[in-house]
Amino acid sequence: MLKKLRIKFIALNMATVAVVLAVIFSAICVINYQQSVASVHEAMSNAIAFTESKNHPMTDGDTQGQEGARGQDAGDPGQGQEQDAGDPDERADGDWKDDGARHGTPPQIGGGPAGSGPHIPVAVYRILKSGSYALAGSAASASIADDVLEKAISQLANAPDGSGELADLGLFYEKRTSDTGIARVAFVDVSSANGWQTLALTLAGVGVVALAIFFVISVFFSRWALRPVKRAWEQQRQFVADLLLLARLDAEETDIVKSKPKERIDLSNLVEGELLQFESVAFERAIELKSNVDEGIAVQGSIERLRRLVTTLLDNACKYAGDNGKVRVELHVQDGGARFAVHNTGSLIPAEDLQHVFDRFYRADKARTSGAGGFGLGLSIAKEVAEEHGGTITAKSSDEEGTTFTATLPTA
Repeated sequence: MLKKLRIKFIALNMATVAVVLAVIFSAICVINYQQSVASVHEAMSNAIAFTESKNHPMTDGDTQGQEGARGQDAGDPGQGQEQDAGDPDERADGDWKDDGARHGTPPQIGGGPAGSGPHIPVAVYRILKSGSYALAGSAASASIADDVLEKAISQLANAPDGSGELADLGLFYEKRTSDTGIARVAFVDVSSANGWQTLALTLAGVGVVALAIFFVISVFFSRWALRPVKRAWEQQRQFVADLLLLARLDAEETDIVKSKPKERIDLSNLVEGELLQFESVAFERAIELKSNVDEGIAVQGSIERLRRLVTTLLDNACKYAGDNGKVRVELHVQDGGARFAVHNTGSLIPAEDLQHVFDRFYRADKARTSGAGGFGLGLSIAKEVAEEHGGTITAKSSDEEGTTFTATLPTA
């Protein structure tokens, strides 16, 4: 159950992080695209505004560079050029004045942090009333292939002023018509606004790395977060197991000791084996664990029950000895019986609680808590095991000597 709960915890965390990252990264890409499109339209608008200055400079080849009236030869000095000479707005963009002075300023680039952002190549064309068109050279920083340009001009010749996208040609455009009827159209390649695609790939890589990091973090924190749940689950299982054991001990018809023949148990080997198991526990808690166990002491009974008696007393001593405490274990033959005693330093058990420590579910805060857990059944079971083997168990506690639990069993 805990494993499934941990998997669900990690999966929920990963799904939450993935959704949050997806939303944030998507918003970043959308904002980046919108800003790129805005920059494109700003560049086209600025280029057109520049061509609308009355005396801005252009190259000499403007009226001849890409003269392309539909149905009219580009090399024929036809209607488009004649109209350019008569109408100030239809003159070739960028005519030079006699004194060589240059009027108007093209869009500026550079200047470091004070600049207006990355340069966007813009192609600007004039569409005359005659239907001919020409590249506005000095205001343009790009040109368009003839076949693409023909399709773009034909689509926009009768289109209203405004901006938009020619998706089939891969172009953004902005069209503006002057009072004299001359239209100026600026074009920018759609790739100028596709920086979000590279950004999206970069963010996707960042997202994968971030998810990997969050996965490791989630695995670590899942252990930490579920530690109290694991402890509660184990305590619950232990509690139920102890209730069942006490019920079997109380019921004569299901008493395991009575239902199985008793066997000869080497109590010395049993105690030595359990001490080995508790050495790591004592080391982790910086507890000094000492023992004095005589060899060859045997008793008659159930090895499972006697192991439970030994581990209960050892665990109880290690719990309440505290960090840097001391635990001493002794096993001797005394007065014809096996005397198993476990002594520990630490907080004492008050006299008023000492007589109840073997009662079931007894949990005196002063005596047996201090955050060590348990349900007050361990010592009760130890007492049941000692008595079912014909022995006894006692406890004493004082400031001078610490706390000692002593189990006395008949030898075999």
